Amino acid sequence: MKRWLSGLVALVALLMVAFQIYTAGYAPMTAIYQRSIHLTFILVLLFLTTPVSQKWPSWLRWTVDGALIAASLAMGGYIYFNYNAIIDRFGWWEPSDIYMGVLAVLLVLEASRRAIGWPMTIIAALFIFYAYAGPHMPGVLAHKGYGTERLVGQLYLTTEGIFGVPIGVAATFVFIFILFGSLLEATGAGKFFIDLAYALAGKSRGGPAKASVVASAFMGSLSGSAIANVVTTGAFTIPLMKKLGYRPEEAAGVEAAASTGGQIMPPIMGAGAFLIAEYTQTPYLTIVKLSIVPAILYFLTVYLFVDLIAAKRGMKGMPAEELPSARQVMIDGWHYLIPLFILVYYLFKGVSAMKVGFIGVLSIVLASNLRPKPGNENGRRLHVLLHLLAMGYLMYIGFQPSHGFALWQFYLVVGMTLASTLSPYSPLNLPHLASGMISGAKASIPVSVATAAAGIVVGVVGLTGVGLKFSHLVVSASGGHLLLALILVALASLVLGMGLPVTASYIVLVVLAGPALQDLGVPLIIAHLIVFWYSQDSNVTPPVALAAYAASGLAGTDAMRAGVQAWKFAKGLYLIPLLMVYAPGIMFTGSALHIAIDLTRALLGLWSFAAALEGFMFKLATPLERAMLLAAGVAIFWPSLTYNLIGFAILALAALMNRARAA
Repeated sequence: MKRWLSGLVALVALLMVAFQIYTAGYAPMTAIYQRSIHLTFILVLLFLTTPVSQKWPSWLRWTVDGALIAASLAMGGYIYFNYNAIIDRFGWWEPSDIYMGVLAVLLVLEASRRAIGWPMTIIAALFIFYAYAGPHMPGVLAHKGYGTERLVGQLYLTTEGIFGVPIGVAATFVFIFILFGSLLEATGAGKFFIDLAYALAGKSRGGPAKASVVASAFMGSLSGSAIANVVTTGAFTIPLMKKLGYRPEEAAGVEAAASTGGQIMPPIMGAGAFLIAEYTQTPYLTIVKLSIVPAILYFLTVYLFVDLIAAKRGMKGMPAEELPSARQVMIDGWHYLIPLFILVYYLFKGVSAMKVGFIGVLSIVLASNLRPKPGNENGRRLHVLLHLLAMGYLMYIGFQPSHGFALWQFYLVVGMTLASTLSPYSPLNLPHLASGMISGAKASIPVSVATAAAGIVVGVVGLTGVGLKFSHLVVSASGGHLLLALILVALASLVLGMGLPVTASYIVLVVLAGPALQDLGVPLIIAHLIVFWYSQDSNVTPPVALAAYAASGLAGTDAMRAGVQAWKFAKGLYLIPLLMVYAPGIMFTGSALHIAIDLTRALLGLWSFAAALEGFMFKLATPLERAMLLAAGVAIFWPSLTYNLIGFAILALAALMNRARAA
């Protein structure tokens, strides 16, 4: 990239970060203004960093991309400066409103093509076509049809389309937490969490694979991106798994499955928790509480697969001399845990997610300075004392609402954070910090573009009512049977996941299939969680398994083989949502007895399925034992106490038979 272009990209990215930090920490803006400015930044950054085509001559590329950048600024500026007038003439649009709306739709479609590929672009375009072609559609899909003015009004001039809830979540919560994860990585926390995982799990059989699961739980819960998790932790874990005896495709599959779990692991959960909170009007903390145990069960399932493979092949752990000392790792990196404790603490205190993200971002920089560089001992002590005071002041204003502290306090705490990197004892410096911010801004592009494109789908669904019709089709096809409806939703998610990123897949599926699950008696919040879990399968399920493909490159193996292994290890993605419906105690709802029974069912049922698929308990399982394990898993999951007891008995018998042969 040319120097002038790199400088321009850095300037746009840093301006965007400054805008997001200001609105997150001090003055949240009205929805339409926040979302339009955010999308404008995203489009400009995308068109600067992703050319229309690498094959075109430079002058032609920049002619097209320059025009698109200018169009993006015009589109965002038009909404920002004219929105009050637009509201006053609501429904009586001027020609300029429509022209700008058409431009906005075209910009989002082109951005979708560049950032996330053709599938989402085609789906959004098909929904636009559906809005026009309603009178010509068959059966229940027919509607009266809408013209350009009505459609553009819905998609551009209201908060029901492009500037709807999905982009609103990306423009507020998601961006600030992506920045949080990016800065955490930039300060060296990634290595700390990987070393800690090896120190905790490396000595046990299959140590590197178990360390991969633990490290992915740490890192994924912060980055919220399966692919980013793969390339971060996989670079360390995959070579060691291969060295220990795991086949390359198994090493890639373990890493992909574990990394995918990061997107369902609190506290960040990618964009999912924030979208669910907005759609269901449920406090973010409630989403986190409901998700903790299911996420832990998912990681336990992956961990169990890893352990069974290691036991089956007689693998040992890594030698102690090759592993970092847990004590030394904690001494060297304890300060990286502070931002996490602060983040969780404020979430549980009920502080808004945007404010928590703001506090988290600043606390990373301040906490990283608590281990100063070598130098004069008195100077180092003063350095640490000043940073502790700055963190204390940050936490003080964190408990006040944004309107409860003065603007000078906001500038003071941000200024102290930036100034901290100028200390001669600081392990950071301004260029390093800026690089982390720029990386965070770039990392937000795919999510924001996906939510903008998904806004087109949501807008058309709301305009035409096709969501209710789709729900009717699902209910009819399932014959009113909830289990069959869940299977149909899972299959629909798999098809959508072949072309859409996780966030877009969740949004599209939940507006179409979510009401069907509610009609069959599934509570609103559980329906959203189920769809969100199913939408993760595009990372691990062939033929499109993005996280597995990324891991296969690191493992040097065939992508499809890696995808098959990831699909096996990630069975929890399909099984645990069933438990959310049929064993709600795993989310700590109901009486203590029901919670204990449901957790027992979950643990034993998941173990049965894992042992059946891997063909090992204490010894290689016979075909009869594998069949018994599979039958036990199904019976334990079945929502009937009688079947559960039968399942427990079959599992116990299979275990005794296998153990007797192993003796």
